[in-house]
Amino acid sequence: MKNIFVTLFFCLMAFVGKAQVTAATKPTKAKINWMTLEQAFAATEKEPRKILVDVYTGWCGWCKVMDQKTFTDEKVVEFVNQKYYAVKLDAEMKDTLRIGKQQYIWENGYNQAGVALLQGKMSFPTIVYLDEKFNMIQPVAGYQDAKQFHQIITFFGDDYYRKGEWDKFQKEIYPKQYIVENKQ
Repeated sequence: MKNIFVTLFFCLMAFVGKAQVTAATKPTKAKINWMTLEQAFAATEKEPRKILVDVYTGWCGWCKVMDQKTFTDEKVVEFVNQKYYAVKLDAEMKDTLRIGKQQYIWENGYNQAGVALLQGKMSFPTIVYLDEKFNMIQPVAGYQDAKQFHQIITFFGDDYYRKGEWDKFQKEIYPKQYIVENKQ
């Protein structure tokens, strides 16, 4: 009887060890290819693409939730990496940024790049959408879960915003093109 328990114990340990090795060797989830604002500006000059700027602060709780839940969603990651240059910008960073000929400094508690992108409305998180020439499309303030965020990134990323019909896109186009085709 003692031998049976010893054998079961070693079998269990072997199974647990194999499970740990299997989990450790599984490929990690894909991640958004984040870059700096300067890197996105340089990349756009070589290969034009829309820019998505996540303007956040270190103390913003909802920013952290978006990092953990929204920005790790597989469909979000895939679409962002395909259609955008994704930028993380800490609105309170003290480093000087240079975008083309423009210089942005830290002043009054914020980096002026963040102030410019948020048009002075300092609300976090805010995702700012820029076109391929670094022109403002629109800032979108507030927390968005993966589903909401996917709707917004496809609206801008696939140029539906040019028609200006968000309600029609959200109710008619998005469900047909992105939910049925991609089986979300």
